[in-house]
Amino acid sequence: MAALRAHAAAVRDALPEQVELYNAAKANPEPRILAALTPYVDGCEVSSGGELAHVARAVPGRPLAFGGPGKTPEEMTAALAQGVGRFHVESEHELRMLAELARRTVPGRRVAVLPRVNLPVADGSLAGSSLAMGGRPAPFGLDPVRAGAVVRALTDGTYPHLELRGSHAHLASGLEADRQLAVAESVVSWATASGCRSAEVNVGGGMTVDYARPERRFDWAAYGRGLARLAADHPRLTLRIEPGRALTAYCGWYATEVLDVKHSHAEEFAVVRGGTHHLRTPATKGHDQPCSVLEVDAWPHPWPRPAAEGERITFSGQLCTPKDVLARQVPASGLRAGDRVLFSLAGAYAWNISHHDFLMHPRPGFHFLDT
Repeated sequence: MAALRAHAAAVRDALPEQVELYNAAKANPEPRILAALTPYVDGCEVSSGGELAHVARAVPGRPLAFGGPGKTPEEMTAALAQGVGRFHVESEHELRMLAELARRTVPGRRVAVLPRVNLPVADGSLAGSSLAMGGRPAPFGLDPVRAGAVVRALTDGTYPHLELRGSHAHLASGLEADRQLAVAESVVSWATASGCRSAEVNVGGGMTVDYARPERRFDWAAYGRGLARLAADHPRLTLRIEPGRALTAYCGWYATEVLDVKHSHAEEFAVVRGGTHHLRTPATKGHDQPCSVLEVDAWPHPWPRPAAEGERITFSGQLCTPKDVLARQVPASGLRAGDRVLFSLAGAYAWNISHHDFLMHPRPGFHFLDT
């Protein structure tokens, strides 16, 4: 927890005052994680009615922005009643629905809206993205051709209970600082040229976390300097970013036990207690989760102890699927059943995105180290 707080403080210090920092709660909604980040963030971004209720309980009174596609009338009504400060509207249908629900639910208040736009970006800006949500056909946000009609409807009196506060564009994840800045510049340029009269522009999150080189961090200092230049060019504009993974990934580990070591077609496999039903991140992103082995000398059983014979081993889990793999061809000479394995960078999109009930294995324990 101390390392998490120190990292969040460093991120906040790297950003200019004109930039608001929201935590994308979807990355890790553990209440103690949300609470630890509270002093360093300006609010939270939630993407469902369930997240809204959970975050409001975990960190009551914090500013919330409600995003995500496919919002239901029940979720929007709950968000309006909760006093959510920003709605990221993903479609014309959502805009019409929000307008009517706002008229019924909070007739005396104008609700702040930021249309989410699926913008085209400069060639190469999304290069290196591990997950693209924009700049191409996608279910996220408004097509730029149709965004103009939404802007006009929010400014010509069509929806008197709604207020156009700005625009939103989260286009990709897994980008380095220079690419992130190029995307931010594209988003701000569109917002200022679109007739939006924006007071706020949300340029999203998606700062890279390098699972292949876990010691590397996103260059927050360079990103902050670039955002400062962008803010200086638009002094009346509030910029907002929504990192999630890049705030919390480094604070978590998944610790497990080697149950068996097996030889198969000239390769070796270690079956660990648990697997992708606890830590789905590597299966989702198609990478090898970084890990370390902790040797355990004790072997309490009367039967022989399985051990690796080669230099490299693949760590798999207990599920009945070949996709239950955490890391491939890891240097682990001498690995034995009973040893422990610590998978790092497990503080984001780990347990909360995993298929917990497949095969109904026990759920893991959670431990927070606060010194």
